[in-house]
Amino acid sequence: MFSRLARPQNLGALAGALRNFSSTTACNNKVAVLGASGGIGQPLSLLLKHNPTITQLALYDIAHTPGVACDLSHIETGSEVKGFLGDAELGACLEGCEVVVIPAGVPRKPGMTRDDLFNTNASIVRDLVKACTQHCPTAFLLLITNPVNSTVPIASEVCKAAGTYDPNRIIGVTTLDVVRSNTFVANLKGLNPAEVNIPVVGGHAGKTIIPLISQATPSVEFDPETLDNLTKRIQDAGTEVVNAKAGAGSATLSMAYAGARFTNSLLSALNGKEGVIECGFIKSSETECSYFSTPLLLGKNGIERNLGLGKLSDFETKLVEDAMDELKGSIAKGEKFVSQ
Repeated sequence: MFSRLARPQNLGALAGALRNFSSTTACNNKVAVLGASGGIGQPLSLLLKHNPTITQLALYDIAHTPGVACDLSHIETGSEVKGFLGDAELGACLEGCEVVVIPAGVPRKPGMTRDDLFNTNASIVRDLVKACTQHCPTAFLLLITNPVNSTVPIASEVCKAAGTYDPNRIIGVTTLDVVRSNTFVANLKGLNPAEVNIPVVGGHAGKTIIPLISQATPSVEFDPETLDNLTKRIQDAGTEVVNAKAGAGSATLSMAYAGARFTNSLLSALNGKEGVIECGFIKSSETECSYFSTPLLLGKNGIERNLGLGKLSDFETKLVEDAMDELKGSIAKGEKFVSQ
């Protein structure tokens, strides 16, 4: 049902598409990555360095960013890379930014849920977003830090307190759930994953992740047992990676790819490309939850239109109903953290 920005088939095609886009559109975008030295931050920064519409790439972390920036600066693309280290340099990193991507935080380990990360990561997001309200109050904030179901409400409450709140500029990046759904469905059906699109709605943890396989492009069908197992695999895919890495980290490379995909899509839309659609976790009135991920039409002003849930199957309707209590609790937990 939903179309989206076409994905090139390989890195060469991606580079060519970006060069062509840059040559026909005047762009001067400054993008910051907060948490740029981490397992997600480094590959994410590498992928963003390949986008010629980014003229300045500002990398921030509490350690190692000068080295990461130096390394990336040797790559033969036009964006200028600068590294910023520690609290004293955070403001300089953020000045003039149009998009801020936040993967900062601690990763999951075996046996941990995303919610187990809350105490540490909630404080990190609160402090980074507060700095954004002071130094780039109109920037788009793209939240990767888990638990996204709570960190997006945290970011919103911080912006409200600072008087800079714009619900269309705070987005939880749930793109990895879409990427996984596309891959898993394609593998089961013998399709090219680059040509599959599965909208994913709800949230970004466990049963709040709701793939809308009935709306797949191209259309696919599964028997009830296979559909149930596939849905559970998509919902538990993060844990699959955590366990496979056996304590060495969580989903960093695939998350970096997904974060770069969303960031590049947003920049394309901001710079005039039409018809760009990505799913994202935002302030919403589509359901009884105050935040909900749905397909979003992106444009020159950010979120142009929330495309909503579309027509759900009975199976998907039940998934949405089952997700509500958990999602509401995670949202309330984030909001309460800021008000304490």
